[in-house]
Amino acid sequence: MKIYSKIYGQGNSNRFIILHGLFGMGDNWATLARQWATHSDLEVHLPDMPNHGRSYKTNRFNYESMSADIIEYIESKMLVPTHILGHSMGGKTAMKIATLHPELISKLIVVDIAPRYYPVHHMPIIEALQSLNLSTENRADIEHQLSERISQSDIRMFLLKSLHRTSHGFEFRFNLEVIAEQIDEIGKALPASAVYYGPTLFIGGSRSDYILGSDYEPIKTHFPNARIETVENAGHWVHAEQPEKVYNLVAEFLSE
Repeated sequence: MKIYSKIYGQGNSNRFIILHGLFGMGDNWATLARQWATHSDLEVHLPDMPNHGRSYKTNRFNYESMSADIIEYIESKMLVPTHILGHSMGGKTAMKIATLHPELISKLIVVDIAPRYYPVHHMPIIEALQSLNLSTENRADIEHQLSERISQSDIRMFLLKSLHRTSHGFEFRFNLEVIAEQIDEIGKALPASAVYYGPTLFIGGSRSDYILGSDYEPIKTHFPNARIETVENAGHWVHAEQPEKVYNLVAEFLSE
C-alpha cells in the first residue's frame, strides 16, 4: 500500500491533512496548502486518495478502506494529533476517521458534504470518461471529445487535471474502472451511531445542494460541536471558487 503525498511547511508545529474529492488529487488544494503553511504555522499534508493521483490502485473502493489507509498514513507520518479537512468524498472519509478514532483528530473541517446518503449522480461523468478515445497524441483532441458530453467547462478542466501522457497516448490517474463499478459506495451515509465531539467546521457553497437546511439537524447529531458556514457565490468546489473566503474560515477556526 502506497499513499503518495505532498507536504508543505514541513517541520511546522501543527499538523494538517487535507483529503480531496472524487476524481481529484491532493494538488487540487496546493495553493491553499502553501498559504496555510506559510501564514498559519501548519505542516500541511496533501495525500492522493487510493485509486486517485499517484497513490496505489486497488479493487477496494469504500469509506472503510479509504479511512483505514488514511489512518495508517497519519500514524506512519507521526501526525497524531492532526487537524483534518475533507472535501466531498474526502469529507465523508474525514468524518468516518474522526468518529472512529477521535484521539487522532484535533479539529475536523468538512467542505460541502453532509453525513447523509446521496443517490448516485456521477454516471453522466463516468459515461463521458468511458467514451473517450485516449489513444491519441493530441491532448486537445481529448478535451474536444469531453466537451461533446460535458458542457460545463469547470468540470472538464477539473477532470483533465488528472490526465497524463503515457507511451500509448493518455490515461487518467484515477482508477475509472473500479470507481464506475463501486460508485454507489460514495453516496453511503455515516453510520447512525457515529459521533465526534471535537471542534468541527462545516463549509458549504450557497449555490451547491450538497448541504441543505435539512442537513443541519443530522450534522449536529453526529457532530454536536459543529459550526456550519455558507460561502456565498460558490458551488460544490467552494475552495476553487472562493479560495480567500475558505482560507480565512479555516485559518480562523484552527487558530481558535
